[in-house]
Amino acid sequence: MFSILFVTGAGWLLADQMKDTASGDAWQAAAASLLMAHGGAAMAILLLLGALVPLHVRPGWRMRKNRTTGALMVTANGAFVLTGFALYYAGVDLTRAWASWGHTAIGLVFPMLLLLHVAIGRGWRRG
Repeated sequence: MFSILFVTGAGWLLADQMKDTASGDAWQAAAASLLMAHGGAAMAILLLLGALVPLHVRPGWRMRKNRTTGALMVTANGAFVLTGFALYYAGVDLTRAWASWGHTAIGLVFPMLLLLHVAIGRGWRRG
């Protein structure tokens, strides 16, 4: 599910950059579709994150396993929620610009953070 968010978000970034080109209408349509898919996937992820707290985050924290990258994951996902909310509901251009930059930056780094978290977590189980 996280991969769907990454692909639709990165695809939207590309389509948004291309909407002012000669084939801009097609890119504009693609951007709209990608943004709709991204929002739908984000809603599904919110359900998943709600389940992860009692089933994964809390037990992992109590066992003192993978706390550093776990805390980064919780922080990144919280920032995603806040910036996504701001992008959708903020009426002030400055707020939207800040939220857009932050959401994009986190989104581009998130796959590496997730892989690091998983890799370290699997190392804990072996050790």
